[in-house]
Amino acid sequence: MPISVKCPICQIDVLWEPQSKFKPFCSERCKMIDLGDWASEKHAIPVKPEFDHETLDTEGFDEGDFFKQ
Repeated sequence: MPISVKCPICQIDVLWEPQSKFKPFCSERCKMIDLGDWASEKHAIPVKPEFDHETLDTEGFDEGDFFKQ
């Protein structure tokens, strides 16, 4: 028996099988709505900044002289 998932947009059950060409979405319409949400930044993957810019500023790394040493 195929797995059933909920469409992320409209919550309709979608069978996870080769014939379901828009999975996990129920239709091209729901797929495009989701794409539009990502494009307009309604969805985002949270990312922790690699550097704490405030700490770098207080240590003098923003002065430009750091790399001339």
